[in-house]
Amino acid sequence: MADIAHIRNLAIVAHIDHGKTTLIDSVFKATRTFRKNQKVAERLMDNNVLERERGITIRSKHCTVSWNDYLINIIDTPGHADFSGEVERVLSMVDSVLLLVDANEGPMPQTRYVLMRALKLGLRPIVVINKVDRPSARPDYSLNKTFDLFIELGATDEQAHFPVLYGSGLDGWFVNDLDKEEHQGMDALFKTIIDEVVPPQVSQDGDFLMQVSSLDWNDYIGQIGSGRVLRGTLKKGEEFTRLVTKLKDPFSQDKGWELDSFSKVKSTHMWITRGLTRVDTDEISAGDIVWIAGPPEIGIGDTFSKNENTNEALKPLEIEEPTLSMLFLVNNGPFSGQDGKAIMLRQLKERLTRELRVNVALRMADIGRSDGVIVSGRGELHLAILIEEMRREGLEFCISRPEVITRLDENGNILEPIEHLVIDVPEDHQGIVIEKLAKRKGELTSVENAGTNTVRIEFEIPTRGLIGYRSEFLTDTRGLGIMASRFVGYGSWRGDIVSRSKGSVVSIETGIATAYALEGLQERSVVFVEPTERIYNGQIVGENARTMDMTCNPTKRKNLTNHRSSTKDIGVKLNVPRKMTLEEAMEWIRDDELAEVTPKFIRIRKAILDIDARRRAERKQISSDEGLNDLQSRASA
Repeated sequence: MADIAHIRNLAIVAHIDHGKTTLIDSVFKATRTFRKNQKVAERLMDNNVLERERGITIRSKHCTVSWNDYLINIIDTPGHADFSGEVERVLSMVDSVLLLVDANEGPMPQTRYVLMRALKLGLRPIVVINKVDRPSARPDYSLNKTFDLFIELGATDEQAHFPVLYGSGLDGWFVNDLDKEEHQGMDALFKTIIDEVVPPQVSQDGDFLMQVSSLDWNDYIGQIGSGRVLRGTLKKGEEFTRLVTKLKDPFSQDKGWELDSFSKVKSTHMWITRGLTRVDTDEISAGDIVWIAGPPEIGIGDTFSKNENTNEALKPLEIEEPTLSMLFLVNNGPFSGQDGKAIMLRQLKERLTRELRVNVALRMADIGRSDGVIVSGRGELHLAILIEEMRREGLEFCISRPEVITRLDENGNILEPIEHLVIDVPEDHQGIVIEKLAKRKGELTSVENAGTNTVRIEFEIPTRGLIGYRSEFLTDTRGLGIMASRFVGYGSWRGDIVSRSKGSVVSIETGIATAYALEGLQERSVVFVEPTERIYNGQIVGENARTMDMTCNPTKRKNLTNHRSSTKDIGVKLNVPRKMTLEEAMEWIRDDELAEVTPKFIRIRKAILDIDARRRAERKQISSDEGLNDLQSRASA
């Protein structure tokens, strides 16, 4: 049992790519968590394949290191705004945060968000100016901007008087003073943590009490909950009470809450973390961050209490609601089951239900369709990661274009999600960026010359306006621009936004694409497929140069005669086809189109494959719209 006075619990929070996971690698090396001859990978905390491929943290993770007889629990959190649900819940387990700020970029949108959450919980952050060894580093600028952000977010005098460290997480050194101290070692970081982070404000006396802040799942054990023990001790096999609370109205400004249910349960398995490993234990005690299994169901914010008194229930943890939703549909295309495992609606729901057990910011709703459900998340990347994981499991399914989740105010007016967008772009490209975002209902809020011919532009823009813009942005800025956004709240509906100005090229035949057909097609469009690729009727094979859709036959072959041989196509010159990633396909499709996701291919198709059925549906939609307009004009008259 660890002495409470020698325990420190903290989380590392920052904007994406500011160096959180790399810093923890250096922490492991400095504390000799692993043997000298043990092979340890870089960015060790990013143990998910997708996290390593994309260089981002998706799930928050807990590790424990020892330094000078002190036990330091560190939680690595995601830096991307789409996974901020992971940040919100883990902050309730810690007593302070290491706020990492890039010495060149300074505070970014997610820096503001995570700092706001930490200050709101009364935590006193430790500011770490990272990457000061870079040639473009501006540590004084970054520190001044960070202090301004503290004041802007309403930090108390104690919170604004924060300790500061400078250094390089990659090279493994941090100091309190850049000019006076040798740039070597991590002792300054650990000493600051021990001196500035308060020990857990808990008691080992009294009955056991903890609140669940994180979830995991094991196929053999079932649901597993994690949290900090707030009081007392609990032994394996002992009974305790599970208290479930809920907000009276999640959308109300009044955050009143009430007890929803309670039940007697028994602990069957318990773990503590040492290094990166969960270690079985027979007893857990106040102050430590633990994992516990036993209750058939565990939810975020549940209270576990040895005391049977229902007044022990703690306030539910506040998790912001999703802002985007999309349809997950059974794949009904002609190639269904040929690239992966074709699944029915029941299997699709089962897979999504498993995800809901651990992904607290995700929602699934049955809308009565026989072929699909609506899945909601915090952003495009949040949903794209789920889709990619399912795809790599061998599943086939279709997805629709993401749509924002709207609300109504007390007067019945439509409200939509609004984002704070920060763009760093070369001066030569700022004009086209401002022009494009204005068309997408973005409101310019500030322009700052960041030096080195780079301009920082900030906007308030509807989430709708960012759907489909990222690839366009990279094209307009020649890949030199950087954009980051965060959800700031709901605002009034900003009007219609034109999403895509170019139409689709749709196949009317099923077969093998030929070089002969694609050569003629590329003169009027950007082609998505290559010769010998299998395509089907209703599949989208390119982007039209004009606004309307265009049908084509990509399987057309040349009629052979004595003067036209089959080898004539050898001299055909074809452009490299445009192959879309999953995120690009999600952004590109329109409301009447779907992305077909399989383990091998990302295909784009019309929701209604048959051209005649598609035309009938369009005529029916037009007549329905005309009837509605006529009814509205009569009513106004």
